[in-house]
Amino acid sequence: MKTIQESVEGIIRKTPFLEEALNDKLINVSSLARVIQPDVENDLNKDVKSGAIMMAINRLSPSSILKIRKNIKKITLTLGDFIVRSDLGNFTFKNTPTLLKCIADLIHEFGDDKDYFFTISQGIFETNIITSKKLHTKVAAIFKTEQLLSSSKNLASITIKLPKSNSEQSGIYYFILKQLAWADIPVQEIISTTHEITIVVKEDDINKTFSILIDMKKN
Repeated sequence: MKTIQESVEGIIRKTPFLEEALNDKLINVSSLARVIQPDVENDLNKDVKSGAIMMAINRLSPSSILKIRKNIKKITLTLGDFIVRSDLGNFTFKNTPTLLKCIADLIHEFGDDKDYFFTISQGIFETNIITSKKLHTKVAAIFKTEQLLSSSKNLASITIKLPKSNSEQSGIYYFILKQLAWADIPVQEIISTTHEITIVVKEDDINKTFSILIDMKKN
């Protein structure tokens, strides 16, 4: 039979921001107990006093959080250079039998020219293409017979080179994106490879985003 402690721990663990705020003593435990009391009672199918929930919250062990934070901190200190690109456009097309040929034609247009920013993310039903502004006219021409699902312009990106150990550490992407979520910066797209992550935001948000990520690396 599930205990009050197990129920409280399960509810709080589902909300990482809440867990971290508790660990940093930014949340009033009494108020939190009252907020989650209906969830605890529903989970246990019985009435539970807020005092018992407070005791369960205070008994939560922060050791796992602190361990993850410590390991992530080591990784952030070894992050590589940040590469910023602006004047980007984001195009999402429905996957079709002819879409890959259009993509190949677009790649052929700019070849090995390093001045262009170009990424492709192919999902099950749609493919996302992010390109430099210089390629937007070519995208419109080459993909004119394809079904454009959405598009947006005036975007910018920050590419972060990750250390090789990042794939062995849980929470590294969460740690990076959390900083932006707390700053109320809407992330437009995320492109990742094994040792790189590129975050795409609106151009109006790029300076704030860069500042946040630099501070994260320094601190």
